[in-house]
Amino acid sequence: MNIALFGKNIAPENGEYMRQLFVKLSENQVEITVYRPFADMVAAYVPEGVSYTTFHSHEDLKADLLFSIGGDGTILDTVPFVRDSGMPVLGINMGRLGFLSSISKDEIAAAVQSVLSHDFGVEQRTLLELVAPQNVFGDVRYALNELNVIRNPEHSLLAIKVFVDDVYLNTYWGDGILLATPTGSTAYSLSAGGPIIAPNAKNFVITPIATHNLTVRPVVIPDDSVIRIQVEGREKRFVFSMDSRSCTLDTSVQLEVRKAGFCLNLVRMRGEDFFGTIRNKLMWGKDNRN
Repeated sequence: MNIALFGKNIAPENGEYMRQLFVKLSENQVEITVYRPFADMVAAYVPEGVSYTTFHSHEDLKADLLFSIGGDGTILDTVPFVRDSGMPVLGINMGRLGFLSSISKDEIAAAVQSVLSHDFGVEQRTLLELVAPQNVFGDVRYALNELNVIRNPEHSLLAIKVFVDDVYLNTYWGDGILLATPTGSTAYSLSAGGPIIAPNAKNFVITPIATHNLTVRPVVIPDDSVIRIQVEGREKRFVFSMDSRSCTLDTSVQLEVRKAGFCLNLVRMRGEDFFGTIRNKLMWGKDNRN
């Protein structure tokens, strides 16, 4: 088996966990390939005698499975590498919350053994695709969590007109709006007052950010909808983001978004489920009186 390791940074206190991961993979004759910038960061934690290759882009990434080492933001950053290859992604959480990167660093050995035994499930996570304009983020026009349209911090509020399947929905006056996938419903959208959506639900949610109309609420729409977004008002520029990628656009630009033609395959261990994850991560039922 060939396993790719991807990460953005590693804290010194997590170095021992990286060493354990390299040892466990090497003991099981796994061919290891590491994201080149990450390889430089973890080189000090690679035991003597353990060999690996490196990759730098989606073009030279050849693996059966990818380990995302970090937090949920690290998993978002795997999308430009995995793309439509179907390569499963396993998230190892080196941080705190971790909705997507659900394997704790203390569970690394058990998780590796499950992967090698093919004892795991795969959840297909829907992505958003930016149809127009096509030249904003090159050929990486996809988002696992959400896209958002927000005002520049130093500018006044935006007026954002939204159409769903060419039917006018609303003009949102406020700091901005989010269009989130079920995966993204537990991220920025949740903190802005949006609902939690189960991963296998075929929906998107449009969530306003600091709206000036108090009766405006998040709207859940079918994920086969085509969404058009036009920014109006006095401001001539706005900030547009897809997951961790962002840029500034002119209000003359109209956005068109739809569901991508492929999914991200997220690895889940046996016995793990979405409702258990949110119950534990959000500490539902935790009460000092209990």
